[in-house]
Amino acid sequence: MKTKTYISRILWYQGIGFSIIIAFSWLNEIFDIPNYFGVQVTSINWRECLLENFIVLIVAIPVMLLTKRLLSRLYYLEDFLRICAWCKKLEYNDEWIPIETYFKEKFKTESSHGICPGCLEKTRQQLKVAQAE
Repeated sequence: MKTKTYISRILWYQGIGFSIIIAFSWLNEIFDIPNYFGVQVTSINWRECLLENFIVLIVAIPVMLLTKRLLSRLYYLEDFLRICAWCKKLEYNDEWIPIETYFKEKFKTESSHGICPGCLEKTRQQLKVAQAE
């Protein structure tokens, strides 16, 4: 649930930012802000303001959708467990621990060892080859 909260918060910030841009566009048309800096007075051009808002929305929608997709993918990848390819320990809380310990701490589950049918057959074949030599 934290992931969705972070994504929502970032999208809210983006939405607020784009809303501020739209608000400045309207404020510029209503109060003629360049006039305060010595530029010639102009009349209110509602069409120009609507066009600016439309352009901001055209930019805002794909940016927000792509941000959501990117953040979802990022948080998805961060949830992966790193497992050592040699000893099969995994990284948990910046510490390398056996898988059994991880199950015990994370899921409150005891674990046991066994052998799957595929590995059992492979081991039998290796033993037969070793005995034949």
